[in-house]
Amino acid sequence: MKRKRWLLFIFPSKSHYLPESRYSMSQRSYEVVEGFFIQEGGTRRYALNEVIPPRFGLIDCSNDRWKTFKQNINRLNTSSPAGTQYKVFFVGRHGEGFHNVAEAKYGTEAWNNYWSKENGDGELIWGPDPELTMLGKDQAKAAHDAWKQERKFDIPIPGKLYCSPLTRAIHTNKITFDSIIPQSQRTMIIEDLRETHGVHTCDKRRTRTYIEQTFPDFDIEKELIEEDTLWDPEVRETHAEVDARMKRVLDMIFDKDQEQFISFTAHGGIVSAVLRVINHRQYILLTGGVIPIVVKSSIS
Repeated sequence: MKRKRWLLFIFPSKSHYLPESRYSMSQRSYEVVEGFFIQEGGTRRYALNEVIPPRFGLIDCSNDRWKTFKQNINRLNTSSPAGTQYKVFFVGRHGEGFHNVAEAKYGTEAWNNYWSKENGDGELIWGPDPELTMLGKDQAKAAHDAWKQERKFDIPIPGKLYCSPLTRAIHTNKITFDSIIPQSQRTMIIEDLRETHGVHTCDKRRTRTYIEQTFPDFDIEKELIEEDTLWDPEVRETHAEVDARMKRVLDMIFDKDQEQFISFTAHGGIVSAVLRVINHRQYILLTGGVIPIVVKSSIS
């Protein structure tokens, strides 16, 4: 009698599935380069009512501060061994959204346990994919004004800009960089910069068609599909999973982008992931805030 043979197929969950093009072939490691910004200390050292510190936190307060800074970054890159690169990331968090108001209204525990799974409460609407509040728009305008102020001292404009596909982040990017970057320069929207996904309705994104029609001045990566198949009403992404996609973003940028100065417009969860991946001290970035980071990448 012939013995039956069984085949076992193991399929990854959708939270772990990634198109082949998202995998990086590089074996890069990352670390923060300290000595440039006050945020490296991990605690707020400026006024509590200031979302963005003077000079974006640059320690050097001389009139030549950004010229000196650019010279230092150039020096790091020109003197580095093969396989080592340095880039500067201006990581921005979106301005206040209606989900932030709701969490403050009900408290974090009640928000996480109940209200985050709803779309609203009859007064506020926060899901899916909420808009900026008026304060959130003002915070984005304050970020714009901070860039405008430091342009007087020749702050380097990001050569590449990347943004989350969630509406609150795209609006923040649009307001922040209006008239700061050339009109010919377009921000790239990428899926991997979205907020921690799953369970919370505020983190479910809209369709690709909606994004294309609502924000025609933005580019969208080809990997971003029409529907949000990543968001799961029952399972929330872990820190390890967010860190893994954040590393993919860094791998992609260090592998492909020649520009030294990069901008992210994203979310609190993404900010925390960046800091974990590069071993930066954790820093609570308020809505509308920006944290600049000098990152060293080494290929092992």
